[in-house]
Amino acid sequence: MQAIILCGGLATRLSETTKTVPKVLLDVAGRTVLDWQLQLLKDANVREVILASGHLHDVLYECVGDCRRGVRIRYAKEEQRLGTGGAIQNAMKQIRTSPFFVLNGDVLLTDFSLQKMLDRFHENMMGLLLSVYVDDVRSYGQIVSDDKGKIITFREKQSVYSAGYINSGVSLFNETIADAFPENREHFSIERDIFPHVSNLWTLRTDANWIDIGVPERLAYARQHFR
Repeated sequence: MQAIILCGGLATRLSETTKTVPKVLLDVAGRTVLDWQLQLLKDANVREVILASGHLHDVLYECVGDCRRGVRIRYAKEEQRLGTGGAIQNAMKQIRTSPFFVLNGDVLLTDFSLQKMLDRFHENMMGLLLSVYVDDVRSYGQIVSDDKGKIITFREKQSVYSAGYINSGVSLFNETIADAFPENREHFSIERDIFPHVSNLWTLRTDANWIDIGVPERLAYARQHFR
């Protein structure tokens, strides 16, 4: 089984922290973010990961190479900024299995097995998004689904404090997700340009221990609390 990890962004919110070190190689509790993610994927029988790289690609390749933690590593380097959707489209040129996982390169997830997503997934789904429960959705977009998990709508960041389920940045896609990609377009967002317009997307809700380390305060929290 294969997976894509999106790790080509500039990580501007982390400022000096990621000027010379790719975000996916930041240390959290003695492991890089990538190592945490590879273990999560390996436990779900993923044996090959495509790193959708760009910013600091050479540093990433030098540190990671072609194999890490028993997982084969390939690269899909962006020659120009592609956005999350364009990066997935570019990396899918090397995807030979369906379904396949896609992870944002700045998320950490513990106390959860990706096997649960595989068990929930069926071939008629175009995609299954992992959603996590948070006490305050204001910093994130919210996923609204029915009782069976079919996604009804995506809500942009809210101004009112409320709890709910948000997109964790962990997805399981059927290869048919490519049918929803815009024609003759390389740069697009999977979250804004694709998800709201696909009718056959589902979500698996969880209250797993999750954090997005994309801003300094969350990275500091992760370094304190993830073990």
